[in-house]
Amino acid sequence: MVKTFHLPVWLLLLAALACLTPQQNARAMTAEQYYADGNRLFRDDLYWAALLRYRQAAEEGMDTPVLHYNSGVAHYRAGQHIRARDSLMKALADPSLRVAAHYNLGLNAYELGEVDEALRWFRLARDQNQNSKIQTFAVVAISRIRDELAEPDNFEVRVAEREQKRNFADLEFYARIGFGNDDNVFRSPDQPYIDLSDPTAPTVVPEVTSGAFMPLSLGAKYRVNSLKFEGFYVAYRLAGRYYQDKDLENANEYQHEASFGSEYRRKKGSREREVYSAFKVSQHDETYYDPDDGAVRDVAGVDIGDRLNYLRYGPELSFRQSHERLAVGAKIKGQLWNYEEQTVVPEYDHEYMLLSLYGQYKLASSSLLRITVDGYSRRFGDRPSFDLDGQQRTANPNIRYDYYALGLTARQRIFGSLWFGIDAKRTERLDKHVGYNDYTLDTFGVEIHWSPGGRFDLQASGIYRLYDYPNAFAFHNTTAGRKTQESADIRLIANFRMTRRLSLFAEGRYRETVSNDTRLQYERNQYLLGVRWEQ
Repeated sequence: MVKTFHLPVWLLLLAALACLTPQQNARAMTAEQYYADGNRLFRDDLYWAALLRYRQAAEEGMDTPVLHYNSGVAHYRAGQHIRARDSLMKALADPSLRVAAHYNLGLNAYELGEVDEALRWFRLARDQNQNSKIQTFAVVAISRIRDELAEPDNFEVRVAEREQKRNFADLEFYARIGFGNDDNVFRSPDQPYIDLSDPTAPTVVPEVTSGAFMPLSLGAKYRVNSLKFEGFYVAYRLAGRYYQDKDLENANEYQHEASFGSEYRRKKGSREREVYSAFKVSQHDETYYDPDDGAVRDVAGVDIGDRLNYLRYGPELSFRQSHERLAVGAKIKGQLWNYEEQTVVPEYDHEYMLLSLYGQYKLASSSLLRITVDGYSRRFGDRPSFDLDGQQRTANPNIRYDYYALGLTARQRIFGSLWFGIDAKRTERLDKHVGYNDYTLDTFGVEIHWSPGGRFDLQASGIYRLYDYPNAFAFHNTTAGRKTQESADIRLIANFRMTRRLSLFAEGRYRETVSNDTRLQYERNQYLLGVRWEQ
């Protein structure tokens, strides 16, 4: 295994030696003197004696990351790996010691037999840009562990076989529930407007309503690992949002999804292959309400509040192949969307087909670039297309929208616990009738992820979307001018892991849409706090 790296310790030893006198009176020593004497003993490989001095320094009031770091390395050398881990974890608070602590935590975890944990710490040491020497040591350590894993001895094979028997089947479960506030429950327009789609209607004054809600999500997955590299599973998930006020219940929505399929994963050295296949069935329920006041929509006195409820089902398949720096992948999906039957308005029933391809290249250990190409289509069965004058005539052929998208993603790790990414994507939608609803959508996104400690996780993301409609009119009215639309989304998430399975989260969301079709224009803030349990 790789030798322990002691550069920060030696620097501290040299500084301490400069302050030492030939003889110390143990009964009159200060915390600093105990600490300096501990460094001297450590240099002489007297680790137990050094630990005694470090403990005496702590008893005298010294509580610094440097003391914890030196104690951690001394515990490691003395074979006290649990105590070594505890001390080194405390040393992570000092940025100047963090890289060396990551590396030594990797060595310590390896000695404990926690290979995955060791790799995690070594990767953090490898992916930093502060100390090239530690980075080199970490790369060597990772390589040697991989070599050992690639050629297990007979004992390791037997252990692996027993592990495989114990994990023949496993169950995953998570539940997430919270409480939040929504300042625009029905996405109501933020100003009065004249509905130009109905010239006889008076000026509309929207009623912006706020209220409390409960977000809920849970999921379960049962996997049977019947083959060496492949497992079969069944899964269920529920996601929903429930408002507390009875007057706001039209904004409730939820979705159930059941799925079954197989997962294949095989890794050999730096090569990895993953294949995922599934058949999914989803039931979605929400109320088709009027954003102006949240009331259920009706046509000629007929309630059409169930218009957006649907059953969706179909297969999907995804594939990923990676080798060192390069990875490629693909996804294929086919679905039928069956909406609630309507008698007075066209239904939204349609077929959905998707083909997505991507290629990813790691420019360095801390950065990557990904290119994605998507092509998908929505083909409606009972919804007439629009003519170029904005009229949706019943004799027109059914709507068919084809989409083509090209995306670029870049990720950069600043140091072990902080990375950021940027995304840019252009999507072209083609209305296959006469092109009335064609648009070009440019999407720009940024994401920042920071884990300042073992328990905290912070995320911030923002997305800006700009639509260009060459033919469509606002309100579908030729006198209103060409339709314009843009939107911005901002999201902040903080997670705190209280126990191994229980986490506390806080989230803030902001959404704004601007359009000259004022029916679409709104502003919305949501704040929520909750807990997550995972098994």
